[in-house]
Amino acid sequence: MHESVVCCVRFSADGKYLATGCNRTAQIYDTKTGQKTCVLVDEATGKSGDLYIRSVCFSPDGKFLATGAEDKQIRIWDIGKKRIRNVFDGHQQEIDSLKFSPGGRHLVSGSDGSIGIWDMVDGTSKFLTIDDPGPSHSNAGITSVAISPNGEYVAAGSLDTVVRIWCIDNGELVKTLRGHNDSVYSVAFTPDGKGLVSGSLDKTLKYWDVGALGRWRRRWPMMKGYYEAGRDEGNRCIMNFTGHKDYVLSVAVSHDGRWVVSGSKDRGVQFWDAKNAVVQCMLQGHKNSVNSIDLSPAGSILATGSGDWLARIWSYSSV
Repeated sequence: MHESVVCCVRFSADGKYLATGCNRTAQIYDTKTGQKTCVLVDEATGKSGDLYIRSVCFSPDGKFLATGAEDKQIRIWDIGKKRIRNVFDGHQQEIDSLKFSPGGRHLVSGSDGSIGIWDMVDGTSKFLTIDDPGPSHSNAGITSVAISPNGEYVAAGSLDTVVRIWCIDNGELVKTLRGHNDSVYSVAFTPDGKGLVSGSLDKTLKYWDVGALGRWRRRWPMMKGYYEAGRDEGNRCIMNFTGHKDYVLSVAVSHDGRWVVSGSKDRGVQFWDAKNAVVQCMLQGHKNSVNSIDLSPAGSILATGSGDWLARIWSYSSV
């Protein structure tokens, strides 16, 4: 039980710990016992008013936890010492999503109409911005970020219904995926990096073929003009996942690539076959929206965070 809505859940890279974010605090739990092992709170923020932790993310080595809050700040916590190591400023709105690169060198953040890329070694940062908001909203605020398994690309879902993919190295926009009819609240790459799953307020998920990313990357230096002209080439939505009765708020892909999992305002969690978009089962039990889901890298464990003030850890079997 938490003291407020659970906004976010995230496993550590080894699957041994789960971090959750709620009003003013981030918690870390032992996934096997469910015991709370750590509470992180910035006492300098005072005690009055709400300050929700909207996103949490472990560093790949498990030593640090990044938290993004409604006060527009990103805090990097030294978990062992339970104190703040760094504070990153620069976004103009609350921090909705955080992801570390596979090697841990960069932290990517999503907020307002921009993506922040923070260098964990030298402290430098750069921002990628949306210059072409989609047709449905003038506000192209970013709701979710995902990093490709090879660490070269960042994908973002946004309020303007569009999913965009940038090259992290040079900041170039390389893909624009259009097809959702409402805001995109969550994105996740498949483990092989060839697919991208998006979840939307239009109650659906879409599976996009982004396998051409690697080919375009290799020919970028010689064919920049062609590359830019063809950025919409091959943006294929190859599957639609339909069945949720309300907004899809969070999506994840299992680490063996077999399952797509989604959490919704309809209070359910759905397991889908990643090959054919057929629902395999629904997990019920939360009494409010499922705001966040994460699948353990260690396999067979799923975490959910909900508006009912609870985080749950579920076990599942593929047999």
